[in-house]
Amino acid sequence: MYLVHTAHTQFMGLLAGFLAWIFTMITLGLNEWRLWHVADESIITSGMAWVGIWRTCFYSHVLPELENCRSIGISETFLPVEIPVAQVMMLLAVICGLAANISAALAVRMAYFSVEDRSNIRLVFVLAGSLYLLTGLLSMVPLVWNMKSVLNNSTIDFPPEFHLPVAPARQQVGSAIGVGILASILMFISGLVFLSYQYSCRTLKSVSREHTRNSLQRSWTARTLPHKFDFPDGVNQGRNNSAFQTE
Repeated sequence: MYLVHTAHTQFMGLLAGFLAWIFTMITLGLNEWRLWHVADESIITSGMAWVGIWRTCFYSHVLPELENCRSIGISETFLPVEIPVAQVMMLLAVICGLAANISAALAVRMAYFSVEDRSNIRLVFVLAGSLYLLTGLLSMVPLVWNMKSVLNNSTIDFPPEFHLPVAPARQQVGSAIGVGILASILMFISGLVFLSYQYSCRTLKSVSREHTRNSLQRSWTARTLPHKFDFPDGVNQGRNNSAFQTE
């Protein structure tokens, strides 16, 4: 069965989904979810701090280390709810994205290479598309939620060891949120591309009808052809011919 020409768009969707998954992992690890501009530069001499979902960092010429980072745990009580939610949902997005890429690769393989059993090809494409959409949703929700908090200039009551003020002079959306939103959009596109794979159903039906017709023809031939060779080399041919009997 030849289905290679039916899955070129889905192959591009697989590449986009894999790239989106890489971007999602990058977003998970970046510190620049929020950029805090602080008025007091006595400790944060750069005047700017990066607040991520896993740690906070800033540059200082006063403290022993030039770049000072503090880890943020999921159980920290001072955190606003959108940060621990982002920690959990972004981890789930990475896991779900990996499953989506594996399913998509299997679906494209079934279309591109000679696999005997392709009866479930449509199901595999739907599974891959659904996982891509779920991954995009899992990452988009915390990204938009944190972006809204930044635009509202929400505060975080950091403990003293973080050396960060309760409220920044101003804050802006970091590059991590931009990368994450791009990844989510690519995930949604990949999901829709895989869910739109329809040609395989028509192809499978036509090939099935052709296979059934050929099987019937072979069966008919197998039943009729042996009668021509019941008497090889002319032996017994004309046995019941009346002309030979009269002689």
